[in-house]
Amino acid sequence: MTTELDKTFDPAAIEAKWYSHWEETGQFRPERPDAEPFTLVNPPPNVTGSLHIGHALDNTLQDVVVRYERLRGKDALWVVGTDHAGIATQMVVERELEKSQDKRTNYSREDFVAKVWEWKAESGGTITRQLRRLGCSMDWSREQFTMDPHFTRAVVKVFVDLYNQGLIYRDKRLVNWDVKLRTAISDLEVETHEVKGSFWHFRYPLADGVTTADGKDYLHVATTRPETMLADMAVAVHPADERYASVIGKEIVLPLTGRRIAVIADEHADPELGSGVVKITPGHDFNDFEVGKRAGFAAGEMLNMLDADGNVCQTSDGLVPAEFLGLHRFRRDGVDGARELVVQRLKEAGFLIPHVDKDGEEHDAEPRVIATPFGDRGGVVIEPWLTDQWYVDAETLAKGPIEAVKTGKIEIVPKSWEKTFFNWMENIQPWCVSRQLWWGHRIPAWYDEEGNVYVAESEEEAYAQACGHTLTRDEDVLDTWFSSALWPFATLGWPEQSELLERHYPNDLLISGFDILFFWDARMMMMGMHNTGQIPWPRLYLHGLVRAPDGQKMSKSKGNVVDPLGLIDKYGADALRFFMAAMESQGRDIKMDEKRVEGYRNFATKLWNATRFCQANGIGASQSVAAPEATLAVNKWIVGEVVETLAELDKAMTDLRFDAAANAVYHFAWDTFCDWYLELIKGAIDAETKAVAGWALDQILVMLHPFMPFITEELWHAQGERPYDLIVAKWPEPEAAVDAVAKAEIDWLVDLTRSIRTAKNELGIAPGARLAAWLSEPTALARAVMAGNAAALERLARFSAINIGTAPEGAAMQVGAGSDTFVIPLGGIIDIEAEKARLAKALEASRKEAKSLEGRLSNANFVERAKPEAVEKARADHAHHTAEAQRLEAALTRLG
Repeated sequence: MTTELDKTFDPAAIEAKWYSHWEETGQFRPERPDAEPFTLVNPPPNVTGSLHIGHALDNTLQDVVVRYERLRGKDALWVVGTDHAGIATQMVVERELEKSQDKRTNYSREDFVAKVWEWKAESGGTITRQLRRLGCSMDWSREQFTMDPHFTRAVVKVFVDLYNQGLIYRDKRLVNWDVKLRTAISDLEVETHEVKGSFWHFRYPLADGVTTADGKDYLHVATTRPETMLADMAVAVHPADERYASVIGKEIVLPLTGRRIAVIADEHADPELGSGVVKITPGHDFNDFEVGKRAGFAAGEMLNMLDADGNVCQTSDGLVPAEFLGLHRFRRDGVDGARELVVQRLKEAGFLIPHVDKDGEEHDAEPRVIATPFGDRGGVVIEPWLTDQWYVDAETLAKGPIEAVKTGKIEIVPKSWEKTFFNWMENIQPWCVSRQLWWGHRIPAWYDEEGNVYVAESEEEAYAQACGHTLTRDEDVLDTWFSSALWPFATLGWPEQSELLERHYPNDLLISGFDILFFWDARMMMMGMHNTGQIPWPRLYLHGLVRAPDGQKMSKSKGNVVDPLGLIDKYGADALRFFMAAMESQGRDIKMDEKRVEGYRNFATKLWNATRFCQANGIGASQSVAAPEATLAVNKWIVGEVVETLAELDKAMTDLRFDAAANAVYHFAWDTFCDWYLELIKGAIDAETKAVAGWALDQILVMLHPFMPFITEELWHAQGERPYDLIVAKWPEPEAAVDAVAKAEIDWLVDLTRSIRTAKNELGIAPGARLAAWLSEPTALARAVMAGNAAALERLARFSAINIGTAPEGAAMQVGAGSDTFVIPLGGIIDIEAEKARLAKALEASRKEAKSLEGRLSNANFVERAKPEAVEKARADHAHHTAEAQRLEAALTRLG
């Protein structure tokens, strides 16, 4: 028995109802032991996070796939959970403490971590509640957290195993140091910004009376970071630079410190840049670190002049003057820092070479725009800092994934991302996995009094190795990405060899944004293949970003961020989801367009009203998965359209073409079913048609469900009693073929109706006007349609009569259907000459505007210098006026 639908579709009224029903009845859990498993893991959002528009895209695509595979009868598991997000979470809790004039260092490590757990219990579930609002059919009964006990055990085991295999080691190297957060961060967490800065030039005096080939007793050095000269260890020139050949191997007496440093030959110095001389500070610059190693400096010998807060400290040789000690690296809070004082002292001592501008005026420095690294979380300039850290031998671990992608064991979709993947993986650097935080997985390493290290899964095991030595545990925690790299298998119980792990690992697919390809995806490949011997998944789908309407990247600072929850409140989750899927075209970013979201809300309303029409005409739930018996052409036709749409949809899903899949079901539901089929059957709804119409509507609901789960579940139940919910219904199996004869007849009828409606619109004739038509030599198809669909033909085409024969003389318009051409006299219907004049005037205006826009777009200056949105608008306007001119030309042709 059908349930009468409200006149108005209200998304909010159905969303919470159906989601709680699905979750409470266990519909998201994989409980089909005899079915083929399908597994997808959700990129775990930060426990501190809230749903943003990128999450909405990422999770919509995953839910579309999971619901699709569940409907196809698979035992679908979508693993869900959150990441402990070491830096982000510690920052949140520390900010909370600051509100009450408190700080982390007022607590012991254990007490502070306890406060983080308290925060997680109270506030850490925001994003999981928001994922429910989006309609994500995740298995919440197995919700994971990267610091759950079983997950922590997996993390510790992997660390210990890699250490024992020589793939994790401790080393003194330069790291990206965030002086605000006081921790190392990875290259991937560094953002480069263009900032206004300065370029200073200095004289570095040669020692022992040595001079260059042109008689100078100094080398000209330039730098954007003058404060680092306090830790300079060499000066480099190119080995082939004849200007300095005589001074290679000689020494410089470094100003301010008096340190004697060598002039070395290294190809890092470019003779074409500046003076060709480069100061080398291996403890504070990544390039210099490599130069220093080539020059024979061991990492332990490299000078460090800054502490963890970015303040000047004494170098190991004790040569930094006392007045610099304790100064911050830069000016802050109105107080000069080491940079300013170094420049001042060098100027006073005559070592500063002034910059002469184009007007001949002297300045201390040359203004420059400098590419400067910033921490993405701390927001301060990153300092390359020499420190002891734990590293993973990523080069060794990368070999398996590289081979897997090259041989096709792992397919990256779209394929265009493979080049980027190989470029990074084949040039991968050691992965620094230690972080100087309190929140996270503490590194399972202990040190004795002599500094020997013992790596073990427990303190007891470490003491057993240490043979009675007193041990102190490493203070650092692991990089968050180290633990999340284990997500595909540790979430399934690894290292325990459980049935769940055996059944659902490897996963079947990973969907993620391209922006975490190296943060997460590649690392999952490395960890998965090394620790389990299997690839984590055979396919990796990388989607683009959601950008602002003008194509800019969204950011809070630009004020162009879109709140997906606001869109859900306004238009419903189904509309937002459909927008995301329909706009997701492989290899392209999505431009946010609220009008389109509104349009998909209108689509939902259209389907709602179509279902109400069906209910009003006695059309209810279908009783079979297979198509009902059909004898009428219109019913045979709609069955065939279902068959074709299903094939198109399945192919698109196989190819991960979300846009093609969404558009296939959209056009079938809106155009084919609502606009044509329901119109064709009006007034002639017999028992056969009720059965076919009910079945066709059911197929729409099933095919549309992955994209719009809420409205489809509501309509599914409103249409009658069901033995099961739509979420676990059976994917369409029409067991029917396309009837070519019926398809040809109905397509002919639709073609004719469209042609007449277009012609009336072009000529300003009222849509409901009934016109007489002449058809001189009807094809066999035309005769068949006119004989079998007279009522539909009269209602849709609005013909007052169809005359077989030659049309009378006079102005007329012609419309086509298939290979048939109808002539419709216009005498007495419109003022022919006035209409011709109107169309000619409009045509001239459109041609003129199109030509003007074409000239503007062919001007390279306009295309290159105008704002992108102005160029985009000009292109859209040109396309509009070109199409309008073509339409007006066709209308004039109709009038003869």
